[in-house]
Amino acid sequence: MIIAVLSGFFFAALLPLLGRFARKSVPLIFSFLPIALFVFFLTSLPLIKGGNTWISYHSWIPSFGIDLSFRLDGLSMLFALMITGIGALVFTYTAYYLKGHPYLDRFYGYLSMFMASMLGVVLSDNLMSMFIFWELTSISSFFLIGFNNEEASSRKSAMTALGITGFGGLVMLAGFVLIGHAADTYSITELLTRPEVLKSHSSYTWIIVLVFVGAFTKSAQFPFHFWLPAAMKAPTPVSTYLHSATMVKAGVFLLARFTPILGDTFWWNTTLITIGAFTMLYAAIHAIFRVDLKSILAYSTISALGILVFLIGIGSEKALLGAALFILAHALYKAALFLITGIIDHQTGSRDVSKLAGLRKVMMPVAVAGFIAALSSAGFPFLIGFLSKEVMYEAGLQFGEWAFLLTAILVLTKILLFVAGFWAGIKPFSGILPNEFQKVTLPSALLWVPPLLLGTLSLLFGVFPSIIEQALIQPVVSSMTGKESPIYLALWHGFNLVLLLSVITLLLGFFLYVFLKPSEKLFSKTLRFENISPENIIETIGSYFSIFAIKWTKFFQNGYLRNYVITILAFLTILTAYRLFGGVNIYIDWKQISVITPSEIIVVVLMIISIFFAILSTSRTASIVALGVVGFANCLFFLFYSAPDLAMTQFSIDTLTVLLFMLVLVKLPKNKTFSSKRIRIRDAVLSLLFGTLIAILTLEVFEEPSSSEVSKYFADNAYLLAKGRNVVNVILVDFRGFDTMVETVVLVIAAVGVFSLMKLDLNPSKKE
Repeated sequence: MIIAVLSGFFFAALLPLLGRFARKSVPLIFSFLPIALFVFFLTSLPLIKGGNTWISYHSWIPSFGIDLSFRLDGLSMLFALMITGIGALVFTYTAYYLKGHPYLDRFYGYLSMFMASMLGVVLSDNLMSMFIFWELTSISSFFLIGFNNEEASSRKSAMTALGITGFGGLVMLAGFVLIGHAADTYSITELLTRPEVLKSHSSYTWIIVLVFVGAFTKSAQFPFHFWLPAAMKAPTPVSTYLHSATMVKAGVFLLARFTPILGDTFWWNTTLITIGAFTMLYAAIHAIFRVDLKSILAYSTISALGILVFLIGIGSEKALLGAALFILAHALYKAALFLITGIIDHQTGSRDVSKLAGLRKVMMPVAVAGFIAALSSAGFPFLIGFLSKEVMYEAGLQFGEWAFLLTAILVLTKILLFVAGFWAGIKPFSGILPNEFQKVTLPSALLWVPPLLLGTLSLLFGVFPSIIEQALIQPVVSSMTGKESPIYLALWHGFNLVLLLSVITLLLGFFLYVFLKPSEKLFSKTLRFENISPENIIETIGSYFSIFAIKWTKFFQNGYLRNYVITILAFLTILTAYRLFGGVNIYIDWKQISVITPSEIIVVVLMIISIFFAILSTSRTASIVALGVVGFANCLFFLFYSAPDLAMTQFSIDTLTVLLFMLVLVKLPKNKTFSSKRIRIRDAVLSLLFGTLIAILTLEVFEEPSSSEVSKYFADNAYLLAKGRNVVNVILVDFRGFDTMVETVVLVIAAVGVFSLMKLDLNPSKKE
């Protein structure tokens, strides 16, 4: 299974070698990977039938409990099939949609990375590895959304999406860490076996809040929803893949995965019902005020995601069955509608639904796909959308005293989504063909076959639900409930209240579609509320934070090295003082301090004289020499206490420091002003305070019990393991070899930077 997950990354890495040939010769070669993966998961369906689970374990960082284990059960199977199946259609569609694009291979590389990242999210059995793949979806989607990087709006949309989803991912990581601390494991399989550990833990509330933030940002729940409509600046294949079937459902997947672990509590259910209900109704209202096809589909997608969160919040077996059906139904019809929107835009150059009409006369296969997708979105009989709508209505009616209110919100949302679906799938193809579109032609089959195939599946699963009942939907429900309760899908359940609500939805939806016409005038009515929109509020907060950051930076990062040093020393002084005098008893055993010898007194006096000379001197050269004397005097202390290697090291460093300072002095301008008396007093007080605190801290160390375990280990193993007799050298070169290597790299980079600055010509036009 690990090969299936990582193959997308390998494929993306190979594209720079294969891309030019494939881009010019056979673009469809890029589709082979998702097709192969789809076949792989499709043939694995029998493995998870009956509630079975396939777990693949690969050790990674066992000391931290992190591994690359993968779990294929009903829930992950459904998402894996959607990711690879719709991915295969999107890859094929892209071959013609972006035909001739100079960066087509790059686009396929981003798509491959995203597909692999999503597979990693849904298949991961370890929370830490899931988080890594989760963030990879944000990074790869950033490149896809901003693919048209020459446009400022695309760059802004990509940054917005990355900022919102990246922030949510980091918050979610904190939740995962808390889960690992509370349950002492990051394994999802282990968490599923003992959910009571987390539910009874004192950190449970914090855990679900942090997980909610991660899920809500990814799945565009209010108030984090605004990044998704902005992301419609991306090419249509991106909108289809990321924003209908895969990435935006990652948050829904997370909630579904954690339902048997964290669910079935008051705060879990109430929060999801509230956020889901508000999001689905709010977004559905917005959808019918839009005129751009992509914008309509974006808000209807947000509404659909709200419905899924709402159903997971209800948490009953019927609600989770409705969620499972709606995940599949929505992926099929929404992906088809996005692909159809891309075809319309590609062939007509317009996405304005108020101007589009009659395109069935020139694009009949596309019109058929649009009709089927729109009818499934509305929940017409004989389509999978009808099955999901019936089940979700039934789940709402079973929710106790709040049943009427929740079901009413759900019905109203579905009525509005009826209109949005018809505007996207039927409105552009009905009516009279305008003169400006008379020359529009049917595009390549690579464009219209994918949405037609998706529509066919919506019809097939709706007429014959037994195809997916036990093979796919039953394992999904079992994964979310943790039980093996049998399900039954049928087109007809008799005359009941659920059927009545379905009929009301269809009638009122059709009535609203007929009498409500999309127009710019209707859309302009929403602009008056822009000032209180979540997007505007968050952007305003961001602008104020930016102003604060600029002022903060100008104050602390003002270009004066002395101010940087003062800030660092002041902070360390306060921190050390708090540590020493913050309720800690300081005791120094003066008896442990050895008798001071005359030679030590002489060296100390020499150091004091050099320090005062460095402070009082007005010559830079004299100050540097005086500081060098302080360093050389310090070398004598190492010699007094039998540490010649440290003495030589200190001597070398001080010699090099003095020489470097002298070299720098050549490039520095002469002093124009000297520090005032007030500044000198400030610096002296700060230095004395810091030095005194460090001295006290050093003396206090003597009172701490010493442990020789580490030093004994190095002494015993220096020669045995590293074949070296100098323990210090062995530690630096072998036991801490990577640290030393990184430090060496840092020094090299610093040296290159210094050399570059020395060679920098600030006046290239000035003649010498």
